[in-house]
Amino acid sequence: MYADAPSDSAPPEAVLPMDEAAMRAVDRATAALRRGEAVAIETADGSVGAAVSVESVAIDAVQRLVQLTGAAPVLAVTRRRATVLKLMGEGTGVVALSLPRCLTADEAHALADPEHRPDGAMPEGLTATAMDPGSRETAAVDLARLARLLPAAIVAPATGHTTAGHSGSAAEWAAKHDLLLVRARDIADYRVHVVRTLRRVAEARVPLSGAENTSIAAFRPIDGGPEHLAIIVGNPVAGEPVLARLHSECFTGDLLGSLRCDCGQQLRGAIAEIAQQGSGVLLYLAQEGRGIGLVNKLRAYRIQDRGFDTVDANEILGFEADERVYLPAAEMLRQLGFTAVRLMTNNPEKLRQLARCGIEVVERVPHIFPSNGHNEGYLRTKAERSGHMF
Repeated sequence: MYADAPSDSAPPEAVLPMDEAAMRAVDRATAALRRGEAVAIETADGSVGAAVSVESVAIDAVQRLVQLTGAAPVLAVTRRRATVLKLMGEGTGVVALSLPRCLTADEAHALADPEHRPDGAMPEGLTATAMDPGSRETAAVDLARLARLLPAAIVAPATGHTTAGHSGSAAEWAAKHDLLLVRARDIADYRVHVVRTLRRVAEARVPLSGAENTSIAAFRPIDGGPEHLAIIVGNPVAGEPVLARLHSECFTGDLLGSLRCDCGQQLRGAIAEIAQQGSGVLLYLAQEGRGIGLVNKLRAYRIQDRGFDTVDANEILGFEADERVYLPAAEMLRQLGFTAVRLMTNNPEKLRQLARCGIEVVERVPHIFPSNGHNEGYLRTKAERSGHMF
């Protein structure tokens, strides 16, 4: 049995009551970032500023930020990215990169995106400062993550604006400049709040090869994001430990049969094993590429082709080695009537995260497949760097 442990991944019930207007604000802000627009971010002290995503920033966006805010912008990146650039030591969080002069869009691209950085080139006078969790810079990077963009943003404070009641409220400043306004704390809480909105919206019988008594249930979050799926094989009994597999979607492996990973084998093998055992559930989670999204996974593949492993590639892009969260899986299991599982996995992090989310793991069921000639390095990295139990 795998006991519960303290973690930031608290069950959805542990957070403050959900503010649907705040969620809509985050939804709209992520869409604006993807379109290359600036958004206004308000921090806990009432101060406000503007941010744009590095990935979708236009050439004149930095100058527009200066005009909007009256301040020189900084580049906000993850500490992982700052470590890769040799600007800071190991750690987590967000770092602000600044110059004595105004940063340019080209310089921001070169620092944030490994595909754009000239070898060894660093702007003269570049400084790095670790930011607090509630800062505007941290919120902007988290918003870029939610938008499935590179985790980097160009951010500037609105000069002369401190708190509501002095130079006007943050909402008034944002409205004056025709910007969407979002609060930093709402960005930080967003993922947990979205999990609380998951609802089963459709279910149908879908006979599968080797598992004919199968149905699929779809769970949709209120944010309009992609649905998570529960593939229910046989008739598992609610309230009893269920044989379960958590499978994060992999377009290249699951659908195309990519040999770079073992995802397709794991997906089909799990369904076959559950059918052989009689019943169980496979949760198909919408978190491609270990949570970084398909586009960023393809970027990581290009980095791996230069000789880096999958962990290094994610970190070079500025992500953690694994960005997945399992709160949606725990909520889906609860809605299906299960609070205890026999978990098919080689990944110890899945055991820990499910326990932290209130799902009891009564047994780990190994789920191992041989290499195929293309994924030996990938599997070796899983074992040596991620602790997978092969």
